[in-house]
Amino acid sequence: MTVRDVVFPAGRQALYERNRYSPAIRSNGFVFVSGQVGSREDGSPEPNLEDQVRRAFDNLNAILKEAGCSFDDVVDVTVFMVDPQATFERIWQIVPEYWGQAPHPTLTAVGVTWLYGFDFEIKVIAKLP
Repeated sequence: MTVRDVVFPAGRQALYERNRYSPAIRSNGFVFVSGQVGSREDGSPEPNLEDQVRRAFDNLNAILKEAGCSFDDVVDVTVFMVDPQATFERIWQIVPEYWGQAPHPTLTAVGVTWLYGFDFEIKVIAKLP
């Protein structure tokens, strides 16, 4: 078996070890990032939706930076939203703060009923520079 090239952002390794998954894996010139939510250092959710979305992007960007890239290198995005009919517009007001300039990455948005106490999750694939 190949040893996985795991990327851990600073200060959050215990959270990932507790939940038994890798935050990101570098493989064949790409970084595959696990879904990131708006969790505080202790793993609890930000209570406000907009703050939760910002924190999810901040958590994502910390992983991308640790991997040696940035959101500009992202080629594919999947977002999960609890009750997207009620939350999509509020979430999408925050996205331009992090998304960058066109051309934008591909996007799949999925409505879900449960995200472990969170309302928004984002996972990406990035091409290493």
